[in-house]
Amino acid sequence: MPAFLKYQKIPLLFGLLLSLFYLSFAYDLDRGDFTKLILLYTACFLISYKLIEIGKSNFLLLGGIAIGLRLLFLPAIPNLSQDFYRFIWDGRMLLQGFNPYLTTPESFMIAQEYDIVHQSRTLVQGMGALNASNYTNYPPINQFLFGIAAFLSGKSITTSVVVLRVIIILADIGILIYGRKLLQKLKLPEYQVFWYVLNPFIIIEMTGNLHFESVMLFFLVMALYLLLCRRWIWSSIFFAFSISVKLIPLMLLPLAFQFLLSDRSSVFRYGQLLHRPQLIIKRIPRLIAFYGLTLGVVVVSFFPFLEGQFYDNFGASVALWFQKFEFNASIYYIIRWIGFQTIGWNIIADVGKILPLIVTGIILVISFFRKNSDALAMISAMLLSISVYFLLSTTVHPWYIATPLLLGIFTRYRFPMLWSLMVFLSYSAYGNDGFKEHFGLIALEYLVVIGLAIYEMSYPKRRPIF
Repeated sequence: MPAFLKYQKIPLLFGLLLSLFYLSFAYDLDRGDFTKLILLYTACFLISYKLIEIGKSNFLLLGGIAIGLRLLFLPAIPNLSQDFYRFIWDGRMLLQGFNPYLTTPESFMIAQEYDIVHQSRTLVQGMGALNASNYTNYPPINQFLFGIAAFLSGKSITTSVVVLRVIIILADIGILIYGRKLLQKLKLPEYQVFWYVLNPFIIIEMTGNLHFESVMLFFLVMALYLLLCRRWIWSSIFFAFSISVKLIPLMLLPLAFQFLLSDRSSVFRYGQLLHRPQLIIKRIPRLIAFYGLTLGVVVVSFFPFLEGQFYDNFGASVALWFQKFEFNASIYYIIRWIGFQTIGWNIIADVGKILPLIVTGIILVISFFRKNSDALAMISAMLLSISVYFLLSTTVHPWYIATPLLLGIFTRYRFPMLWSLMVFLSYSAYGNDGFKEHFGLIALEYLVVIGLAIYEMSYPKRRPIF
């Protein structure tokens, strides 16, 4: 033991410093104190970067530190997000035998049905009026996990938080294990998984604030790993699980098309399609099985909830993110400004219908006209597509960046890592005087991130910057 301490004293010292900063983050931080928030976060980011640089040869040590830092948050009530109150509400609704997609928390308050969900007033007050007045948009596997938390926690909000947090920590451990395996498959350095697992963005937003992107991404990593192992059936099932946690991976499905046409002996060149259609024909069963099973499992996961006004309610909830909500956007804010100057009002209702079509078109072009037939190219295409989606979105909450961040560690691109640092500037909107976005900081965030992305794409043969 003394020898271990002697040779690992600097990484352990960094781990101790991170522990102190994360304890302050978890138990002594108000979201309105942006100065303290950004200083703590920047310090955690820089220390984590140096920790990975110094300790990258000791996988077990870094893995142990990553898990230990997460456990510090275990009983902490999230202080940067209110969403967990809705998770608890949905879980308790499900446990009581109600379909969480059919009603809003606000409707129970109006009807004064306070006893159906225990601590209903506390939960509704905690989630806020905006959340309480809208239908849930969390897919079935998410609802199932909320239900598990409700079953195990009884009537305690704190215990619910602990159960939800344990689920997320287990998902991150899964990403650590299978992310490493995926990096080995891609012949990339194993330590790159720590750019995700030890990233303070992930520790704070997932473990700290209880966002379930980690669960979604665990299933996605499993799907990609199994895809590279040519285990098509299991890959499609895990892809479906990922979609049934969050809908985001649905847009990544077309990007696997070319890879599904390839085989172990030769990499299929997409340009051969017009001249050698037999390459496509003999793999049609594989394509049908993969896409059919993926979409089929997703549909089946919704079966227990398909009643009443489910379609209208769920569709309306998803549409809010395109046609009503606005936060930390980039290109959309420029379009909105042009709309104010030329028309005189907010054009989100119209633009919100057009932008998803543009994103869909771009993803289809990338899927079928960019060379994505090898694994690295496919994952890079997924990263490019999800980044374009967020650049054209009306709402980009910080935790959304978890998806490009994870995909980025399996590529040569590092702009998602920089994005995971810069996105915390968006928390400047939550001041003590109320909500107000600071467009100068948003502009800085996107100028820096887009600048690095353009640089990395302009010089594809240069070594990654870190």
